[in-house]
Amino acid sequence: MSNTIVVAVDGSEYAREALRHAIRWGKALGAELVLVNVQPDYDTPNIRRFISEKLIREYQQDMADRVLKPAVETVRAEEPSIPVTAVMRVGSPGVEICNEAKERGAMAIFMGSRGMGPIRGAILGSVSYSVLHNAPCPVTIVS
Repeated sequence: MSNTIVVAVDGSEYAREALRHAIRWGKALGAELVLVNVQPDYDTPNIRRFISEKLIREYQQDMADRVLKPAVETVRAEEPSIPVTAVMRVGSPGVEICNEAKERGAMAIFMGSRGMGPIRGAILGSVSYSVLHNAPCPVTIVS
């Protein structure tokens, strides 16, 4: 297990609060924060008929940057001593967050209880539910 905390970021207030908690834990534990944003996989045969793979990837990166850059700035402003890495993944958010944690041997995952999805009134969002039940490490869900 590495001294790494994976933080799922999607631009929601819950994710911002999870990031604030992760910063405190990262400082206390001397851990690196890996901020992960997962973009949908738009690279399907029907879409590729009209839009190039390059344009799809550029769009995904642009959307991820809109979330990741402010999150990285938050970490650097609040605790400049904490190492921080921003990662964009493509696919199913729950699966990709767990994969990132597994690949890095993360000690923990921090995430918001609900994100930017269509079912905002749910007690526990589908992504946080998926991560909670499939993560390779402890998960802290912040509301």
